[in-house]
Amino acid sequence: MGKVYWSKIAQSDLENIGNFIAIDAPIFAIDFIENLLRHTRNLENYPNIGRIVPEFDDKNLREIIFYNYRIVYEIRNNNIYIVSVSHCSMDIVKKSKKEKWEIG
Repeated sequence: MGKVYWSKIAQSDLENIGNFIAIDAPIFAIDFIENLLRHTRNLENYPNIGRIVPEFDDKNLREIIFYNYRIVYEIRNNNIYIVSVSHCSMDIVKKSKKEKWEIG
C-alpha cells in the first residue's frame, strides 16, 4: 500500500531514545531501535493497525505502542508519516504543541 516516512522530529526522537538507552546498555540500544523500526514496517500494509490517538480524536492520526513508547503517525495520501516517538509517560498534547507537529 503506502510508504512509511519519518519526520525530522520522529528521527530525532529515535536518536534520543537510542542515546539514552546506550548510556547503560549500548548493545541493547541497537537492538531496541532495530526492533522498533521493524515494528513500524507493518504500517506499510496495515496502516489502520494502530488506534486513533485518544488525545486528538482524528481518524488519520494513529499510534502503535512499542514497549513503553507511543509511535504516532498520520495517514495521508495513502502514505504513513511518523510524526513522533514518545515515552508513554509524556504529555503528548504538550509535546505536539512544543514541536509544532505538521499534521494534515
